[in-house]
Amino acid sequence: MKPLRISRDMYTCIDPGTKHETLESPATPGTDTGDAYRVVLFNDEEHSFDEVIFQIILAVRCSRQKAQQLTMEVHNSGRAIVFSGLIERCIRVSAVLEEIALKTEIQSV
Repeated sequence: MKPLRISRDMYTCIDPGTKHETLESPATPGTDTGDAYRVVLFNDEEHSFDEVIFQIILAVRCSRQKAQQLTMEVHNSGRAIVFSGLIERCIRVSAVLEEIALKTEIQSV
């Protein structure tokens, strides 16, 4: 199996090509929900697909199918948003992905 390059981030799996899924309740217009952050995972040549898939499942708590989709997006595009939500959750997701030295970045939306 070909090595995969990846970056880390946390908590909500996002299907490629769709709007972000978050575990937060919808925001009321004009209020600050504090969930304007996302975790980006970057491609690398160090990790196998299976390693990345497993770590995404641990970090984001998503299905294997979603983790596989995200892994393929990272592989094909060089990066993928794997989670969006509160900064605290993004930090946790990123930390889990980085446990195996995946490269991640937390961005404000």
